[in-house]
Amino acid sequence: MLDVAQMAKAEQDILELAGHEVKLSNPDKVYFPSAGITKRELVDYYLAVQEGVLRALARRPMILKRYVNGAAGEPFYQKRAPVKRPPWLDIATFTFPSGRSADEIVVNHTASLVYVVNLGCIELHPHAVRSDDMDRPDELRIDLDPVPGVGWPQIVEVAKVVREVLAEVGLVGWPKTSGSRGAHLWVRIHPRWPFAVVRRAALAFAREVERRAPAIATAKWWKEERQGVFLDYNQNARDRTTCCAYSVRARDDARVSMPLAWDDFLRADPAEFTLRTVPAMFAARGDAHAAIDDHPGTLDALLELADRQEAEGQPDAPWPPHFAKQAREGPRVQPSRARKPKFPVITIAQAKQKADALAGLDRWKARYPEVAAKLAPEDVLVDTNRGRATAWYRVRINLKNVPAEEHPPQEQPDPNYDPRSEYIRE
Repeated sequence: MLDVAQMAKAEQDILELAGHEVKLSNPDKVYFPSAGITKRELVDYYLAVQEGVLRALARRPMILKRYVNGAAGEPFYQKRAPVKRPPWLDIATFTFPSGRSADEIVVNHTASLVYVVNLGCIELHPHAVRSDDMDRPDELRIDLDPVPGVGWPQIVEVAKVVREVLAEVGLVGWPKTSGSRGAHLWVRIHPRWPFAVVRRAALAFAREVERRAPAIATAKWWKEERQGVFLDYNQNARDRTTCCAYSVRARDDARVSMPLAWDDFLRADPAEFTLRTVPAMFAARGDAHAAIDDHPGTLDALLELADRQEAEGQPDAPWPPHFAKQAREGPRVQPSRARKPKFPVITIAQAKQKADALAGLDRWKARYPEVAAKLAPEDVLVDTNRGRATAWYRVRINLKNVPAEEHPPQEQPDPNYDPRSEYIRE
């Protein structure tokens, strides 16, 4: 019979990577129950695409989004590298909008890549800066985020407009599927501008795409105002991170954020790119973004566009809620919460777990079936909010398509999780 020490040893592998020993604990733990994918398979995937994923991660500090219970569990966010860590792990100090700082992991080789995966990082979320210049991004991030009900073909149509505008301002966009519902277009830029200026360029870009394609694209920050595909300019704010190229996403099918050449992107089916299909594609085709670092551009034309937009009377758009109010920023209040609300929005559920929030939505629909029948997909607003270390979820209903006389009352949310409880000390 194995003693405790022998059992512990049997439940871990030791990998020799980049000249270092890396422990892989519980390699047979199932991380994707629907697909039967284990933690070891996740590691094997990242090693198979290491050239591409390290190109996306190298010299970039990253937030750890840890799924210690696998993709079906709720993740928690960890900014700081573990205090007890191997000496070969690279670290960079990142400063947040609050003024606080954290020593974050920088994945520069396969050993550190497997180290973070072993911590439960199914997804890889680097910042847009490099460790040798932590205040000036070298990447403009264009995040195409569809509202509910919008399919991939419309995202592709918006991406075509994005490509057109990028060409006019002298920038090269590198497209990839997000691995979720949307798409990303990363643009290498010279690291000359601080985060706030890069965000200003991203906002000007988003507004220009919306101007050219208002029926399918939007730059509106508030969910109740959006239609079509949202260009999330705030992904360029200081502390924002998004999944990198070749990152697996915590979905049932272990879908991958797949970098593609433009022709392939325009005819792609994102569902084809998973942990189990991408390694063979990578082996056969190589990395579609292999030359991404060879084409840095300048923001000058976009900043001139921002000047023109501001001269026409467009104020700064809302920043994320934890940022200080900016000098040129318009009102930072949801239209539904204004003194004269633009939209009739009610909150029906707040929960720590997304499944509980969606169950509350189902109960609300059962109580008000006639109202629910009048809702468009984009009228159901599911908000993911960052708590102290994990996310919490809120479901709101925009009643704009429901006659006023049929509006249900604002009731106590069911469930009614209070996110302030995370900050109450025992």
